[in-house]
Amino acid sequence: MSTTATTDVDVALRTMSADEVDRVCEILRASGDLGENSVVSYLGLAEPDRRTIATDPGPRRFRGFLLDLSSGESRDVLVCPADDEVLSSRVLDPMTDGAVPVVLREFSLVEEVVHANPDWRAAMARRGLTDLSTLRVNPLSAGVLADGESGRRIQRCFTFVQRTPDDLGWAHPVDGVTVMVDVISGTVLEVVDYAELPVPAEDGNFHLASWRGPDRDDLRPIEITQPDGPSFTIDELGVLRWAGWRLQVTFDQREGLVLRNIAIQDGQTLRPVLARASLAEMVVPYGDPSPQRWFQNFFDGGEYLLGGFANSLELGCDCLGEITYLDAVVCDNAGRSRTVPQAICIHEEDTGILWKHTDHWNGSSESRRNRRLVVSFFVTVGNYDYGFYWYFGLDGAIELEVKATGVVFTSAFPGTGYQFATEVAPGLGAPIHQHLFCARLDVTVDGPVNAVDEIDAVPWPIGPDNPRGNAFGQTVTRLRREGDAQRTADNTRSRIWRISNPGRQNRLGQDVGWALHPEGLPVLLADPRSDIARRAAFATRNLWVTAYDPAQNYPAGDFVNLHPGGAGLPAWTADDRPVDGTDITLWHTFGLTHYPRIEDWPVMPVDRTGFVLRPHGFFDRNPALNVPPTTGSGCHPGHHQAGHPHDDHHGGDQ
Repeated sequence: MSTTATTDVDVALRTMSADEVDRVCEILRASGDLGENSVVSYLGLAEPDRRTIATDPGPRRFRGFLLDLSSGESRDVLVCPADDEVLSSRVLDPMTDGAVPVVLREFSLVEEVVHANPDWRAAMARRGLTDLSTLRVNPLSAGVLADGESGRRIQRCFTFVQRTPDDLGWAHPVDGVTVMVDVISGTVLEVVDYAELPVPAEDGNFHLASWRGPDRDDLRPIEITQPDGPSFTIDELGVLRWAGWRLQVTFDQREGLVLRNIAIQDGQTLRPVLARASLAEMVVPYGDPSPQRWFQNFFDGGEYLLGGFANSLELGCDCLGEITYLDAVVCDNAGRSRTVPQAICIHEEDTGILWKHTDHWNGSSESRRNRRLVVSFFVTVGNYDYGFYWYFGLDGAIELEVKATGVVFTSAFPGTGYQFATEVAPGLGAPIHQHLFCARLDVTVDGPVNAVDEIDAVPWPIGPDNPRGNAFGQTVTRLRREGDAQRTADNTRSRIWRISNPGRQNRLGQDVGWALHPEGLPVLLADPRSDIARRAAFATRNLWVTAYDPAQNYPAGDFVNLHPGGAGLPAWTADDRPVDGTDITLWHTFGLTHYPRIEDWPVMPVDRTGFVLRPHGFFDRNPALNVPPTTGSGCHPGHHQAGHPHDDHHGGDQ
């Protein structure tokens, strides 16, 4: 594959266009699948089979999830616009399949239904809250359905007080009251008043200058300039080229950024690394077991469609420097294309020293600065905001960093000693929770035949081969079948997972490879017997390795909303397929355990999590030796290359 030429594969995998959205929905209306009372929950490119796409890309097909708001019927459809045909249309069984993701129309419907309910009004009146215009109803995915709810499309709802149109409603939760709403019938099934807790009174209006107070005046501007422009190029198909890297940037309404056919130049050869990389699911499980909060476990991918909440980014605020923006196209509930302007940000940034050495024997001193290519987008899902940043380095590193910010989900604080929440303002609590993300990595390290080894650092006991006890080394364990390849990170052993190609060797005769370096923070902390452990089984392990299957796309299953659990990775791996020396997919769970701090209120400073992929025996030497030294205005005045700073010093590494 050339670094410059585009291919039929690039054409087949490009981001869904507005014309394609509109054409697919026309076909669905004509077929009767998208009826008068139906809405589109999701529409995206049906994932092609990566094993055959190069030789037979075929016509593009699109998968849609539809919801009939009059009957509650959920439908999974496959459409080929080139053939003007609905290829398949399946009605979901809510008892076994789950339901299509939440649609925006449900949000507006729920508040109207709740405001009209006399039991909820009575619960509010008991708290002295009678002005309906100030009461915001927060609809939340229901999780596992309780007795009497089976087969229904349910939202569980909390209430917040928004005193004025400018007020931050999250500062004033009306805790202890939960409303169950059937969004299809438009009725309240139950209002449960568990506890009468005071509504926190203090405002949190960080967005108002009058509330924050004066801005500080001791920060001088930082300007990022590239006088000759950026070093990357991107074409109309989203094919991005930078410093030997070649990848295709695409966007999906569920996953957001999807990066395809990632490869890196090595001499005259463009070598593949990943066929596909995305954030395939995330879950935010809350640790407060109180009766009104046990169900709070939100799948921002499968339940809410993460990509559909992409922000439009602003130069100098969300991104800084020489920026290229890409729009994203999604499908709205009415079956019309919607463009999110400037949803994707692409730029370069300096990241400090790449490599450096001052040699005291030969007198040389060499230093190179590092930079990375950044491809990012930001979403707002309810109270939280997330930035997803894919980084590509001059040394071959690939990194995904997630930045979590926004407003913590709030509650009333029950009192001193309550261990499941933090008091962040007088009477205002923030429940302890996790943010767990699952990356899908379709690996193609120098080709499609790959294997995974788990590498641990191990100390050697004192003995004949280690008389002084200083020895330590590594153990290498091949993960041969799906049942063995469900692993947890272990920072006490510096555990990494090396993906290798047994059919390709480096100049030392070793299989070429790339290593996944996990962050190693806790996986799902809920009890293994819990509802959320069944529904988010992917989050109970840091690594799953599966045999590649184009129909297996989401680690918690296709239809997470209202699903009882067991779908996705646990179902796929039940057959224990071989994963040693074949076409494989890695699923990597990582994330944050958030003990909210007072400093996280009223808006949370960014917290970070992620992972790194590094070449591990892939190249024959440091791939960044050809990076030129920084000269001119890129260095501070007075910079010089030292010749021999310590003439009287002799020795090796210090």
